Amino acid sequence: MGFSEQQPGFATIRRRFDFRSIEVGRWVSVPERDRAATQFQKALDDLMSVLRGPEHLISLRQTLGLQYGIGGRPGVAAHYIPATRQLALAKNAGAGSLAHEWFHAFDHYMGSRMFRGSQATQFASSAWLDHAKPDAHPLNALLGNCFQVTILNREGTLPSALFEQSSKADRELGVLYYARPEELCARAFEAFVEDSNPASPFLVRGSRHSDEARAGLYPQGEHRERINIAFEQYFSALGRALYRELDTA
Repeated sequence: MGFSEQQPGFATIRRRFDFRSIEVGRWVSVPERDRAATQFQKALDDLMSVLRGPEHLISLRQTLGLQYGIGGRPGVAAHYIPATRQLALAKNAGAGSLAHEWFHAFDHYMGSRMFRGSQATQFASSAWLDHAKPDAHPLNALLGNCFQVTILNREGTLPSALFEQSSKADRELGVLYYARPEELCARAFEAFVEDSNPASPFLVRGSRHSDEARAGLYPQGEHRERINIAFEQYFSALGRALYRELDTA
């Protein structure tokens, strides 16, 4: 289903944040599309407030596309598509997943920017864990600290409790999913966003009270506090830098 630039909702969102594209599935009715657009708008406003950054941070400098109600995977409410740099939410099933998938997009976007020469498909968190050398920059150091605080213990010498619980879940399920660095960091980011108490449950929910949270697949206690501080330091600094850039443009 397309929409014209004269229609409110997703067209307004695309213009405001300058997303590369927004696509809505053909089986999404007009009322459903309009409700979803309202939910997206509120969630993206909350995300921008939490990150303390301008609109083009949300769209990753116009490189990120959105999909709603298109395709999808069985049992998957939302996913990020690295090959096309699109964040996709399923119709009537993606509520609460936006923060998690946005961080996947951000992590992927930063891969080739934080680590020059890295593969286009590589996430920054994965490159960091592979001991790639980041470009020397204060912001890269702060983002690297977010990864370290999430994945390693306080001393930086052993896997964190979050990593250990995630590895345990993977062994029980016979998969490699929860312990992947990009998944660990996306769930840590969810916790940071949810602890900022956003108004929109469409943005994030479940990092405190869910089966995954009870299984230790989200950061807990003092570890969660350290993660929140690390993300706050990084995104506050990034937001200030991006606003300065706008002021001098």
